[in-house]
Amino acid sequence: MDLSESARAVFAVLAAAGSATRPQLASLAGLSKPTVSAAVAELENARLAAHSGTASGGTGRTAAVYGLGPAAGAVLAVDLGPALTRVRGCALDGTLLAQATGTREEAADVVREALDALPADAPLRTVVVAVGDVTAREKEGARMRPATAKAGPVFDAMAVALPPGVPVHLENNVNCAALAELHEGAARGRRTFGYLRIGVGIGLGIVVGGEVLRGANGAAGELARLPYPWDDGREPRHEALEEYIGARSLLRRAAEGWADEDGPCPRSAEQLFALAGEGRPAARAVIGRHATDIGRLAAAVTAVLDPGLIVLGGSTGADPQILPGVRAELARLSWPTEVVSSTVGDLGTVVGAARLAVSRGVQTVTEAAGAKD
Repeated sequence: MDLSESARAVFAVLAAAGSATRPQLASLAGLSKPTVSAAVAELENARLAAHSGTASGGTGRTAAVYGLGPAAGAVLAVDLGPALTRVRGCALDGTLLAQATGTREEAADVVREALDALPADAPLRTVVVAVGDVTAREKEGARMRPATAKAGPVFDAMAVALPPGVPVHLENNVNCAALAELHEGAARGRRTFGYLRIGVGIGLGIVVGGEVLRGANGAAGELARLPYPWDDGREPRHEALEEYIGARSLLRRAAEGWADEDGPCPRSAEQLFALAGEGRPAARAVIGRHATDIGRLAAAVTAVLDPGLIVLGGSTGADPQILPGVRAELARLSWPTEVVSSTVGDLGTVVGAARLAVSRGVQTVTEAAGAKD
């Protein structure tokens, strides 16, 4: 496949628009109408674009509407979560084509299920896998894989289900969720913000100028590595801050302070938050302390980044009961910063991974089409 530069530009615009007439494509691509007509003909011949209907203009005239063709292909997004694996297959215009969910241990089967549901004639352009880890290349030119044992084994077990020869890109799961918040969630319209995820683990997605900041080692936002505790006579321990703020320690602290008259001690974070929502004093006290701790972490983030906005996500961080305490502690320790709860929920990571996969899929097509230039 060999396309002109204008055809590649029109393809990228058409993928972003989903469907458009030739005048609309000319306006979006900044090209003349004759150039766009020639580009559309190229794309139709390559089955990368197809006539999808007509639209009526203000003068009563009709114009042909174009969308992506069958050869444009599809992409796959995989969220290797701590408990669940979520997979989405999408067309290059973002249309959802397939989705599947299963346990972490069923990751390979879930991927196969989604792949089987994709159109048989749609070439798979790229795969994006979201992992709860820093990602790195094993060596120059080699495939990407998780940098530590935290996500390595489950990634390797899942990867056997992927078709050979398809580019696979790994991204940190918190970064993917931050992309979802940027485009579809609580940070829409904001080009700079921090997405602070608090759950079993902790992490920060940093968006600056509309782009995710990954850092020199791909480890930007790894808050678990902040030195903790940091006090006279106390030695910081590896990932001790994540251990302290994570959901397991939250439940342990609840159990330590729970009295018999408070009723049965909650066995999960969901139960703890439910009891707090019912007004139980013991549960509200634990949640209040947790919110204060998150507020202090948010103050550390604000001191370094001054993001203007912090979006709270994760299994405990996104609960609205956390919000007032975080806002109060952050206001006490730092300068004014807006704090809101996530609006994309548990699907944020796979939604962000799918958006990234679509972007990379379009890039794969246009780069391959221009390789002979």
